[in-house]
Amino acid sequence: MTTTPSTFTDIRPATVADVPAVRAVTDAAYRHYIERIGVVPAPMEADHAADVAAGRVYVTGDPVVGVLVLVPVTAPREDTHLFLESIAVRPDAAGKGMGRALLAFVDAHARALGLPEVRLYTNALMWENQKIYPRYGYDLVERRVEGPYDRLHYRKRLTT
Repeated sequence: MTTTPSTFTDIRPATVADVPAVRAVTDAAYRHYIERIGVVPAPMEADHAADVAAGRVYVTGDPVVGVLVLVPVTAPREDTHLFLESIAVRPDAAGKGMGRALLAFVDAHARALGLPEVRLYTNALMWENQKIYPRYGYDLVERRVEGPYDRLHYRKRLTT
């Protein structure tokens, strides 16, 4: 069983066969936040099959232990970026460098697409993420309430 990707070749586009694993890893990674934030985290309510079909989902591990949902935003031209919609690591694989490898893949993928930055948001009550993202070069841009979600928006400008 692969627990930590050694190269980006270990991270691959998800297939239809991966949808149940994508759902399981996402649910396992986000479930513990439900009580804290008072709502089901948005990634748990995503249409995983549609995201896989659209080519937005990347996975790693056999069985799958890490999931990324990436959305290139290319219009308007001055606002181009790669949106990191979700990153999830199965709890039993946490703390082994999986998140670091997935975030490095995100940067490389954005560069390969010619996008100058990566953006993401996290719930304001997911305080663990507020420590993690700045360590990987993400800057807090703003705090915005969107429906039931109180979100902190981050961005990372990429160098060539």
